[in-house]
Amino acid sequence: MKVNGINNLGLLRDALRAEQARAAAEAARLAAEAARRERERHLFTQSVGRVEPVRRGAQAPLAKPLPAPEPRQRELDEQAALREALSDEVDVESLLLTDDGLSFRRPDVGIDVVTKLRKGHWAIQGELDLHGLRRDEAREQLADFIRLAFQHSNRCLRVVHGKGHGSPGRQPVLKEKVQRWLAQRQEVICFAQAAGPQGGAGALIVLLGSRSPQRSAKPV
Repeated sequence: MKVNGINNLGLLRDALRAEQARAAAEAARLAAEAARRERERHLFTQSVGRVEPVRRGAQAPLAKPLPAPEPRQRELDEQAALREALSDEVDVESLLLTDDGLSFRRPDVGIDVVTKLRKGHWAIQGELDLHGLRRDEAREQLADFIRLAFQHSNRCLRVVHGKGHGSPGRQPVLKEKVQRWLAQRQEVICFAQAAGPQGGAGALIVLLGSRSPQRSAKPV
């Protein structure tokens, strides 16, 4: 019994020593961690200087700007109006002049204006290429092109419709439709078939009316 008691005391002593060693190791680890943090704080202070918290009352409220409204319905209505306004069935043959090349002019526009247009009197200020577009796509793009050009006071334009070599029967279907569509636009006062260097039979040179009396197309 006495021997067993001594053995138990020895085991207890070893357990206490092991616990003390673990506690000392943990304390040393915590001290090292605290020292590391203190060094980092000191290094941060030296790098950025003194730091003070911002008062809540000094913060300016930042209001997020609202996104600009998109007039989607109006755009849809305008597109529908454009489709309805430009008909494929309008007869413009009686208005087309074919004496020395295809051309069109309003009744109040002199023949000399068409002559100047053919000879390149005005610098071309915009161009639209309708190659490869379906009929509805070409009609909408042409209407938008004319409307925007008129808004920006660009008067002399070139519209490329192609010669129809890739169409069924090699007939210039789009060319005839473009003539009808242009004749229905009030902004268009005349147009003529382009000269050879400007596209020849595959393009039209279009002249828009002046948006203001003070502004006119720029001569070359």
